[in-house]
Amino acid sequence: MTVGMAPGMAPTTTIMATGDLVLEREDATSLLAAVAPVLAEADVVIGQLEVPHTEATATMSSDVPALPAPPSALDAVAGAGFDVLTLAGNHVYDFGGEGIEDTRRHCRDRGMVTTGAGGDLVEAWQPAVVGHEGRKVAVLSVNCVGPRESWAGSSKAGCAWIEVVTHYEPRGANPGGPPRTYTFAEPRSLAAFSDRVAAQVAEGTDVIVALHQGLVHQPVDIAQYQYEIAHAAIDAGAVAVIAHHAHILKGIEAYRGRPIFHGLGNLATVTHALGGQPGDSPERRAWARERIRLFGFSPDPAMPEYPFHPESRNTAIAVITLEAEGRVSAEVIPCWIDDDARPVPVPRADGGEAVGHYLQEITREAGLDTVLAWSGDRLTVQLEDHPR
Repeated sequence: MTVGMAPGMAPTTTIMATGDLVLEREDATSLLAAVAPVLAEADVVIGQLEVPHTEATATMSSDVPALPAPPSALDAVAGAGFDVLTLAGNHVYDFGGEGIEDTRRHCRDRGMVTTGAGGDLVEAWQPAVVGHEGRKVAVLSVNCVGPRESWAGSSKAGCAWIEVVTHYEPRGANPGGPPRTYTFAEPRSLAAFSDRVAAQVAEGTDVIVALHQGLVHQPVDIAQYQYEIAHAAIDAGAVAVIAHHAHILKGIEAYRGRPIFHGLGNLATVTHALGGQPGDSPERRAWARERIRLFGFSPDPAMPEYPFHPESRNTAIAVITLEAEGRVSAEVIPCWIDDDARPVPVPRADGGEAVGHYLQEITREAGLDTVLAWSGDRLTVQLEDHPR
């Protein structure tokens, strides 16, 4: 609750959060046209900006680099009602410090606040703080994946990060076969993260934590470290956790009366960086071949700008409502990515039932006991059975 407010007097604040935005178009207005009226109902709208919006071209990544997105595409993002853009992610440093600073400036010039990346580690960890009728909402954006060169340092541009350790254990008498995989957060970086969340809570803000994490292009599966880090955020006082990076929806967890959206999938994602066309770089062509081997799918040739898993067309907008006396409620607005790669909110009677069923099933298959119940055209996340 905001400092200085009488108990029980805090206003109700509605926050909407989306998955990844990859906007390789000069004008992205048509991509966001269908969701803009829905986003207008929120007091605060949060989105994940996946790639730098810059005119820089010098690549700084040893991984498969993104293509730079045009700054003009951000006009549509601002026009659709986004207030906060989270930047921490594996592609934010693809065009170095110049790309990060350009992206932050272009967002700022359009009235949007960024968090998660900057000219050094201190700047990268600065939260985005927005106000609503006396309430303060702080958003922290943190990257939990590589490459390491994307991470900020004391005198290096990059993103805020938590180090995640991966351990592989052979399965039985099958040397060289698929291993059992264990993941966990490096203890010191996890503790530093928890301290930062707690410090924001102590300042009287309602903290939303945005995590760039997850098993990319893989339906259902949630890695161990995702639970560990998300739970640490809630334990430190965050009111909700939202996640992105996997480019496909993941299940929803209710933990201590707070919602954890383990993966919000794609929102508007159009790119030529992953297609593996003959004229692409050797790295992109190699990735396209590897994608088939690792994830077992090829993009729909009818959607050349959407090189993602077919199940990723099921997507959603998270709705987090902050009420008086610390109460939190959560809903999901089902959306479908249409043949033009546009996210379209779908009523329950006209496509929403199928998207909602998909989300219920992947939540159950992930081993989560969260109840997602229909209320009109939205799914309500039942939190009361998981009290703080």
